[in-house]
Amino acid sequence: MPRPDPVPRPLDHLAERGAGGDPALVLRGETLSFDELKTRVAKLAGWLRDQVPIDGARVASWAAKGELTCLLPLAAARAGLVHVPVNPLLKRAQVAHIIADSGSKLLIGTPARLATLEDGDVPDECRAMAEQDALDASRDATPLAPSQRDPEELAAILYTSGSTGRPKGVMLSHANMWLGAVSVASYLGLARDDVTLAVLPLSFDYGQNQLLSTWYAGGSVAPLDYLTPRDVTKACAKYGVTTLAAVPPLWVQLTELDWPEEAVASMRRLTNSGGALTEDLVRKLRAQFPQARLFPMYGLTEAFRSTYLDPSLVDTHPTSMGKAIPFAEILVIGDDGRVTSAGEEGELVHCGPLVAHGYWQDAERTAERFKPAPEQSEYGGTAVWSGDRVKRAEDGLLYFVGRRDAMIKSAGNRISPQEIEEAVLASGFASEVAAVGVPDPRLGQAVVLVVRGAGDEEGLRAALKRDLPNFMQPRDVVWVDAMPLNPNGKIDRNALQAEMARKEAA
Repeated sequence: MPRPDPVPRPLDHLAERGAGGDPALVLRGETLSFDELKTRVAKLAGWLRDQVPIDGARVASWAAKGELTCLLPLAAARAGLVHVPVNPLLKRAQVAHIIADSGSKLLIGTPARLATLEDGDVPDECRAMAEQDALDASRDATPLAPSQRDPEELAAILYTSGSTGRPKGVMLSHANMWLGAVSVASYLGLARDDVTLAVLPLSFDYGQNQLLSTWYAGGSVAPLDYLTPRDVTKACAKYGVTTLAAVPPLWVQLTELDWPEEAVASMRRLTNSGGALTEDLVRKLRAQFPQARLFPMYGLTEAFRSTYLDPSLVDTHPTSMGKAIPFAEILVIGDDGRVTSAGEEGELVHCGPLVAHGYWQDAERTAERFKPAPEQSEYGGTAVWSGDRVKRAEDGLLYFVGRRDAMIKSAGNRISPQEIEEAVLASGFASEVAAVGVPDPRLGQAVVLVVRGAGDEEGLRAALKRDLPNFMQPRDVVWVDAMPLNPNGKIDRNALQAEMARKEAA
């Protein structure tokens, strides 16, 4: 593998990477070449600069995959703005928080989504407009040339749930995103003739990198918002897809289908993140795509991606997280603050240029996760202390042990228990509640609510369906007369977690 170039550039230069006439973006009604991609990025950037002529201002998007959502990461960066992509699955309460917290000056979205927002959800200083109106207006804009931005300037804020509280914004620079693209394109071996099917949300760092790494390599991207897993298999056959990224729950569904022969034949690589692959799922994927290289990966939004397992080791080490990706230094630090010995459990600490710039306007939570790198680090500076417990084997391969925090990871989504609990209490159907994650063969973890209240489950579920996105909906609701308390008088989450896991295993 050639050594990847460690010199970051302004993010919008990715539009310049491909050969002019080669396909870059396969949309529903047309395919844009790299020449056309460059032109449209330049015009959209010029229009954005006219609309929001303030360096560093935030521009949010809340729309399905399409021309706008694919171009905005580059166009906003070229205009000197900070892109805030909002997950289309979120409901109005979460969106209102993100718009207000980020201080966005412009919100571009699909009319149906914008129509769900209520008075006060969009601050007076933020203008909301339909995505097609923005695209139409940009067609006649004066194009902006490729920028000469400092790669350390902010380019995006990606909102992710924390272990407590509402979604928090992770600040990513041009350098973070550029080097992430270079790193992934390098170890995946992406090339000009590759076609990536982008099935993951573009508000997700893993999803956004589908675009950026493929364009860095000069390949093309076909964005897809699928309704059923069958849509994915059909799209792979239609576009001759060579690269497919997914999370474990989708892989489970895809391995249950009969794949068209042409979709299997074109596939060169499969990538997984957002949760660990089981040994059974690895076997099924290897059997379904015997010629494709399978890349299990581990990452966190605060540092994008940390490790990958070399495909040559997947059959013999199916449960390993692998080793550090290019531009990442991964240390396992014990409770004594020192690098652990082989086989000894410790915290995964990520050092290097992929480390984000902290949480937007949240110094307290930034200080909890972004700390000085261990003295053994070659990079030094700031590191991400993940809170995840891992072990490093004698051969250097890493293995996941468990999570220190209370996050629930379901279907590739990191879910804050507190955010669900706030919605439950606001519904009026509960006096006390705790949301816990339990093992689930399809989701990785499923949400279970333990609730003290009147017992109106139908009313509670209706309220949650109204206020929370689908991936936060509880699988089970357990009603109790009293909640277990710890010595400090707080709900004993560890006891609840253990009890729910015990019931799950019974």
